[in-house]
Amino acid sequence: MKRIGLLGGSFDPVHVAHLALAQNAMQTLGLAAVELIPAANPWQRAALHATGEQRCDMLELAISGHDGLAVNPIEIERGGATYTIDTLRALPQDARYVWLLGADQLANFCTWRNWRDIASRVDLAVATRPGTPLTPPAELAAWLDEHEHRLEELPFAPMAVSASEIRRRLAAGESTEGLLPPAVAAYIAAHHLYR
Repeated sequence: MKRIGLLGGSFDPVHVAHLALAQNAMQTLGLAAVELIPAANPWQRAALHATGEQRCDMLELAISGHDGLAVNPIEIERGGATYTIDTLRALPQDARYVWLLGADQLANFCTWRNWRDIASRVDLAVATRPGTPLTPPAELAAWLDEHEHRLEELPFAPMAVSASEIRRRLAAGESTEGLLPPAVAAYIAAHHLYR
């Protein structure tokens, strides 16, 4: 059965580290593809700045020419509060899914709605982030051990780029050179986003 990576996020906006993580996961974990899933309304985050449609447009521009990467708008189309478990239940059952997450997300994984159900449906692959040790919460570690699931490590050279910093720079009229795929930077300028 083919393995497909799933990379969820607000992608507000999508930046070079998102693409690097998706491509790295595909190569390192031997994935058939990676689907980038923009959140409709992530319940653990502040309000989003760009619309769902704009974030999907930016993702399509960002992945253009990158074989194996795809945008899955399932959460935008569903709307409402975004819960990972609802997304996983709605995906086709013809693949083995690998949920890609950062070590910061791993630390609060047990706060996610139905986290045990999530962990039973996917393999978890964690990209290491600066200053965050790759150790799952004790409750998750015990669950994985008990159910003979493993946590896959995704070695990922840290990149000093974040969507919040990009938004700050855009609002201040500062350069975002090298932080955004060029087509995304052009889209943001054309639509006067994050000003």
